[in-house]
Amino acid sequence: MQEVLLLKVGETVLKGKNKRAFMDLLLKNLRRALRPPGAWQFNVSQSTVQAVPQNENMDMRGAYERALRVFGFAGVARALRVKKEIPVILDSCAPYLSDILLAVKTFKCEARRSDKSFPLGSPEICALAGERILDAFPHLTVDVRQPDMTVYIEVRDQYAFLHADQARGAGGLPAGSAGDAVILISGGIDSPVAAWMMARRGLRLTAVHFASPPYTSPRAEEKVRRLLEVVASYAGRLRLFIVPFTEIQEQIKERCPDDLSTLLMRRIMMRVAEQIARQERCGALITGESLGQVASQTLQALACTDAVTSLPVFRPLIGTDKEETVALARKIGTFETSILPYEDCCTVFTPKHPRTKPKAAMLEQAEALLDLDTLMADALEGVRTITIEGHMI
Repeated sequence: MQEVLLLKVGETVLKGKNKRAFMDLLLKNLRRALRPPGAWQFNVSQSTVQAVPQNENMDMRGAYERALRVFGFAGVARALRVKKEIPVILDSCAPYLSDILLAVKTFKCEARRSDKSFPLGSPEICALAGERILDAFPHLTVDVRQPDMTVYIEVRDQYAFLHADQARGAGGLPAGSAGDAVILISGGIDSPVAAWMMARRGLRLTAVHFASPPYTSPRAEEKVRRLLEVVASYAGRLRLFIVPFTEIQEQIKERCPDDLSTLLMRRIMMRVAEQIARQERCGALITGESLGQVASQTLQALACTDAVTSLPVFRPLIGTDKEETVALARKIGTFETSILPYEDCCTVFTPKHPRTKPKAAMLEQAEALLDLDTLMADALEGVRTITIEGHMI
């Protein structure tokens, strides 16, 4: 007998003729995620991946936590793999799940018998296993409707598997299956969540951050790196492009109307991000904007921002409110870092009375006051690139 991970495949099973390509990528991402704990063997059967450790003393808890972050799996469980013999199943069930059984008051058994040649049916397996568990744990009672826990017994082609309730997986599609996109990342709450959401839909991410020293500190940049490490723990390794933005912001402040300054910055950011995206062969831009949240996110302002790029702009948070975004940030592990008091370049240069209903003509007129081509060329020439590896919190 041996402890393994059972991972239930999600949307990938619905991909028809493309299923093989999605499965190959899903397994590649799983191998990447589980590489730090040690070596594994992966077996795929009936929409379930069995991850079998190949070395003794494997950190199964750590591996389990990593597997929960792999996009494309609907559920993950730690399970005991045993011989497909009823005495072995009955002898193993209670000892393996003892810690959980001691902590609950009610339980039920559920058997799944994909091997129809097995001599006992599912009801008989459940009855025998339930009796053995009740003998071992007299404090327990059976509740078939709302048990504190369910003991699962899966009889498959070669082995039987014993486990408790599976945890919900990260869901979505395998990272990288939908193409590549650039995320405009700040140190706030919204953009890391937007990055996570689009990676969950299969996009491979490249990040672009705009820094304005000395107005922003090295700690603000480190904050962004920490946020992306959390995102990368789900989405895989990514590259971060840090764009110097000080000269651009100073020239906007000196030459342009104050009420348009944020939108002018956003339009230049989109232009720079698009150039990086095309250089990196990315097909879209991603932002963390939510409709009406701030002055630069009104319908008119977003239209003026989008007008400067020909790439599609994905805004996964567009219809969410702040409470929903905060809840998701807490769930994925970025919230505590996002609220650290290190400002990004947008918050430092926020005007007192920003225009909420701009028109493209007035922004184009203000941009004519800038040496736009030179500013963008200098910014792109000063870009620094960092590789971000996933970090488990």
